[in-house]
Amino acid sequence: MLESGLIPLIFMVAVIIVALSIFFSFVPVMLWISALASGVNVGIITLVAMRLRRVVPSRIVNPLIKARKAGLQLDTNQLESHYLAGGNVDRVVDALVAAQRADIPLGFERAAAIDLAGRDVLEAVQMSVNPKVIETPVVAAMAKDGIELRTKAKVTVRANIDRLVGGAGEETVIARVGEGIVSTIGSSASHKDVLENPDLISKTVLNKGLDAGTAFEILSIDIADVDVGKNIGAQLQTDQAEADKRIAQAKAEERRAMAVAQEQEMIARVQEMKAKVVEAEAQVPLALAEALTSGKMGVMDYYNLQNIVADTQMRQSFGHSGDKQDPDSPDKKE
Repeated sequence: MLESGLIPLIFMVAVIIVALSIFFSFVPVMLWISALASGVNVGIITLVAMRLRRVVPSRIVNPLIKARKAGLQLDTNQLESHYLAGGNVDRVVDALVAAQRADIPLGFERAAAIDLAGRDVLEAVQMSVNPKVIETPVVAAMAKDGIELRTKAKVTVRANIDRLVGGAGEETVIARVGEGIVSTIGSSASHKDVLENPDLISKTVLNKGLDAGTAFEILSIDIADVDVGKNIGAQLQTDQAEADKRIAQAKAEERRAMAVAQEQEMIARVQEMKAKVVEAEAQVPLALAEALTSGKMGVMDYYNLQNIVADTQMRQSFGHSGDKQDPDSPDKKE
């Protein structure tokens, strides 16, 4: 009898425990008590409604408690709408608290917009209080005298809350500073002027308003290092002289090839003329034969012609022998 009465009691206790577990898991009673203890009036029905809207109540209530303790007048609807939009409620509240402590005008709507834009609003507020130093890479530029200067700068920037949404980032600031450095060095008459007054670069770059359209405000530009690089002007002149030399050599080679071709052409023409002479000489015997045949020339005339030719050859042989004396001749003087 005792065991039969104990079983229903155990069953009822188990049902009550399960019901309470389900109730406390769905209804954040402890969070509600914590909110009441912190002076934040959040109804239990509101917390249950957050569960139904698939909102984690602790992600809303805890930042709300933090905001109320800091003196910020926020409500659950603002925080919940920002959470449903995909924002980071806790980071936005931290940024609002930090802005209030630093006396920076920042409303919830602007902070939520900055957060939804993908920027770290808390970091932006901290950068407004504590400026950030951005170091540029080495920027190489050439002065008018042809000497290259390699410069590295440090840019101190402060976040501009009003331009965080839609403003350009650090990469734009670095690119603009590099452009200003190149422009300043390039307009200098000598690299020595830049080495003597590096602050000339800072003043010129600052006066250009490079932070326009960016999410930052440039406070200062300090030249960290200036090194002398290559003599670009001399190198360019050397390359130009080398190019001119190659062009002159090519033109000289062209003229030489034309002279060689002309020489070969003249040699061919000489051979052609010699061939014509030989051809003309071959016509002489034929002309003599035709003259003898036609009776225009007699036999005695032919023999007289042969005697003249023989006499001419003999005289030519005597002339050649006078030019070169025989070494064994007795006329040679000792």
